[in-house]
Amino acid sequence: MCQSGLACAYYLRRSNLDYLILDKNNSTGGAWNYAWDSLTLFSPSKYSSLPGKSFGINPEHYPDKVDVLEYLESYEQHYDFPVLRPVELQAVNKSNNDLFEIITNKGIYNAKTLIAATGTFHSPFIPHVEGLEHFKGEQLHSSDYKNPRDFIGKKVLVVGEGNSGAQILAELAKETLTYWAVRKPPHFLPSDVDGKVLFDQASAMYYAKKTGSDLTKSKINLGNIVLLPAVKKAMERGDFDNFKVLNAFVSDGVYWEDGSFESIDVIIWCTGFNSHTSYLNQVVETDDKGRAELMENNEAKQCPNLFFVGFGGWTWFASATLIGVGRTARMVAKEIQHRLK
Repeated sequence: MCQSGLACAYYLRRSNLDYLILDKNNSTGGAWNYAWDSLTLFSPSKYSSLPGKSFGINPEHYPDKVDVLEYLESYEQHYDFPVLRPVELQAVNKSNNDLFEIITNKGIYNAKTLIAATGTFHSPFIPHVEGLEHFKGEQLHSSDYKNPRDFIGKKVLVVGEGNSGAQILAELAKETLTYWAVRKPPHFLPSDVDGKVLFDQASAMYYAKKTGSDLTKSKINLGNIVLLPAVKKAMERGDFDNFKVLNAFVSDGVYWEDGSFESIDVIIWCTGFNSHTSYLNQVVETDDKGRAELMENNEAKQCPNLFFVGFGGWTWFASATLIGVGRTARMVAKEIQHRLK
């Protein structure tokens, strides 16, 4: 179960509602079970907790993958949430009596309301680039990347100027020859800006938008790269200096926008994700990014009693983060409790 599901469960358990969580994994953690080995949070643990329970480690420590998985497991155990796993969700329908009919590999479940908290990890996005179908080398998305060991001695192209691209390139560049493909020059945040600062600013933007005040634009670009220690060291080594814009692929490499050619063995796509909502196609229409039209309470306009939590900016500023998802979860749980009172 992901952090979004856990946050929703925390607020639902405080109500008098009967609720059930379906998790496709064998253990809690959601996408963190599949993340690359060195993935680290942008904020120290004191700013990275779910509602109700802190990390319980050095508050200044930046939690890594192992820290987060241990924390999420202890969180679930502490509150003893009703979870069924592993359960593979296949489709969702609406029955004649207006209940959600949730079809899984373990049977059919019925519910008056449904919270979709499946995130984005299982819908990786790879953009179309001219000639990509001719490339004969290895390709993988950042969601499949684990560590540099499998790429030693290979020429690796990292595509994407965001945080995942910078973090993966930072550790690959120490082990093998790497190249960085971007759409625009990468920008790095000041060294004193971490996830807590970004969360506070995202919150200010949200409330400004909601109240109609003047603060509608961020002073800090929330999409810029956070200078985590490993990223800062890579910058000092000059690993980020040689970036170029892609033009087209051929069977054994890439042509850059400036007309030069580079032979490539492996492409790692750090190009983001779409929302993982395909299982809802029978009850709601989504765009090419998997997003449905939502009301202010995160309820689908086309499907009453269907709510979305934890899908990033679509469902709330910073809602895909540990510290940010609690706000959305609390709002949705409160609305559901009112709706079913």
